[in-house]
Amino acid sequence: MDVPRQILDADPAFRADVLAGLAAPIPAIPARWLYDRRGSELFEAITDLPEYYLTRTERGLLERHSPDVARIVGKGDAVVEFGSGSSAKTPILLRAVEPSAYVPIDISGEFLRDSAADLQEGFDGLPIYPIEADFMQPVALPREVAALSKLGFFPGSTIGNLVARTAVDLLRTMKETLGVGAWLLIGMDRIKDPELLIRAYDDAAGVTAEFNLNLLHRINAELDGTVPVDAFRHRAIWNDRMSRIEMHLEAQRDVEFTVSGTPFSFRTGSTIHTENSHKYGMRDARLLLRAAGWGVAHEWTDEADQFALILAEAEAPRFAP
Repeated sequence: MDVPRQILDADPAFRADVLAGLAAPIPAIPARWLYDRRGSELFEAITDLPEYYLTRTERGLLERHSPDVARIVGKGDAVVEFGSGSSAKTPILLRAVEPSAYVPIDISGEFLRDSAADLQEGFDGLPIYPIEADFMQPVALPREVAALSKLGFFPGSTIGNLVARTAVDLLRTMKETLGVGAWLLIGMDRIKDPELLIRAYDDAAGVTAEFNLNLLHRINAELDGTVPVDAFRHRAIWNDRMSRIEMHLEAQRDVEFTVSGTPFSFRTGSTIHTENSHKYGMRDARLLLRAAGWGVAHEWTDEADQFALILAEAEAPRFAP
């Protein structure tokens, strides 16, 4: 029997996560797989939506406080951005800190390289070293930046996609990648009115729904799936106990399909959990960073206290009573 070419070429980690996630007692697929090229393009469209306050608010904070970051950190560091996407907000920081190099890291390789090329046009002479990688694991940085001081950049409250245990693991991984003494500028979304949150993740134009459903299209295209995409709908739910928005794909009718030859069935109303977006109080955010070995040096918020931009330093391990 001939194996379809798309199965042979598919990312084995993607296949493993999809097969395990669909078979789990509570079906779920890790959010990082939402970001193929089409998913990345749709997410960039989401950031421009009127309901999506996060990007506008964080951009405003960066415009006001990037000079403060430069004053505290100094200039000339290598800026390492985790999950760089389109690097849309990055120029604000780069202009303030005047880095000696920029290292964008993203799992979507083609989108990453296009974004790096676009950014290079505005920063002629700045060495840019794009790395296609899953930054959930330690990343080997280019030898050209090995000896440079480093400023990590993790905007967009992407840390909120992870449960607390995994978020701490990621922050520890970032510390390992950047080294003791490095800085991290991270965006974290605040807890707020659930109605405002739900609108941000279930916009009137349906772009977020398309973004979520694109995961099923990707499964069909890359894993020889037969998922009836029109049988599922996007749902955004506020989980107050967990302080998070959840994105789900809900079956609108009983469905059966296969992925890489493995059969699955979903009853009407059952869901595939595709993303979390945790929201943090001030103490929550600081505790998360401290648990991973980052000491908070400064924190800036907007006037409505909707979003926080936090500057932290990677501390050396030390004994504690």
